[in-house]
Amino acid sequence: MLRASIAFLMLLIVAIQGCNTMEGMGKDIESTGQAIEEEASD
Repeated sequence: MLRASIAFLMLLIVAIQGCNTMEGMGKDIESTGQAIEEEASD
């Protein structure tokens, strides 16, 4: 669980740093949501 939480936080940091446009931000939010869903199903 701790490892998954760390991985999620790292993904979130990368997503925040990588979104330069509104389209990019939307994709980043979508991928973050998918990561949350996958983590919740585990």
